Amino acid sequence: MKSIKIYGILAVILLLTFSLVGCSTKGKSGAGDTVKIGGKNFTEQDILVYLMAGVIQAKTSLKVETKTWLGGTLVVSKALDRGDIDMYPEYTGTALTVQLEQPPMNDPVAVLDKVSKEYKEKKSITWLKTFGFNNTYTLSMRKSEATRLGIATLSDLAKQAPNLKLVTEPEFLEREDGYKGVQKTYNMKFKETSGMDAGLMYGAVKDGKADVCDAFATDGRIVAFDLQVLKDDKNFFPPYYAAPIVRNDTLTKHPELAEALNSLAGKLDDKTMQQLNAKVDLDKKASKDVANEWLKAQGLI
Repeated sequence: MKSIKIYGILAVILLLTFSLVGCSTKGKSGAGDTVKIGGKNFTEQDILVYLMAGVIQAKTSLKVETKTWLGGTLVVSKALDRGDIDMYPEYTGTALTVQLEQPPMNDPVAVLDKVSKEYKEKKSITWLKTFGFNNTYTLSMRKSEATRLGIATLSDLAKQAPNLKLVTEPEFLEREDGYKGVQKTYNMKFKETSGMDAGLMYGAVKDGKADVCDAFATDGRIVAFDLQVLKDDKNFFPPYYAAPIVRNDTLTKHPELAEALNSLAGKLDDKTMQQLNAKVDLDKKASKDVANEWLKAQGLI
């Protein structure tokens, strides 16, 4: 009888032990099955976040948490470095000049190769394949005003700049691949410069409250507001091809992410991205809805 009691007690202990181990394992697995995607504070990034989320959810068993509109480049990149997020969409030219603090380069392949190598070695972050579009910086103004003043290039603009007002995103004013670099390359100095939210600066130029704005090449408001993109005749701006960048430890844990995200590679050209941006900025559709509609149309989800 004594031995039966001892065996019974041991059986209960073993059952409790396995139950606790099972609960612990389940908890860790649940945490590891969620990936976090971050994004910067403008429309295109919002759309890209949901495109990335859509293919991950469709092609893997992972759960996705989106953290959109986190802030500018430095805010989002630091969140990735800390592990607060697992990935976000970045631009090759931004990575080269802002993150790596390297001078601008014009060869798109060379830029991608350089940032891919440096990020892997110095930051333990992997660049996956690019989406396909090049969202380079531009300076733009009303077509009617550009025609009146005879401005077609940035060199032309430099001659007229002392009489004009420039509005840009605050980040552009401080970047070496932004206004600082443009000033040096073109010897350009405006009568007045001011930082403004991207959602307002296009309208300010359209309504004549400002003369020139920095603009993303893929922004739908360029066409809708009848703005003219001025030619970068000295080829100052580097290429800004967008791609998902992912922490190496996340890819090691979930290698299936690479295949899922690379299903977007080469699918978005400049015109397509411009159209998607316009649906959000002009038609007032939700970024998530725009992203999912496009993914379904492409047969990706």
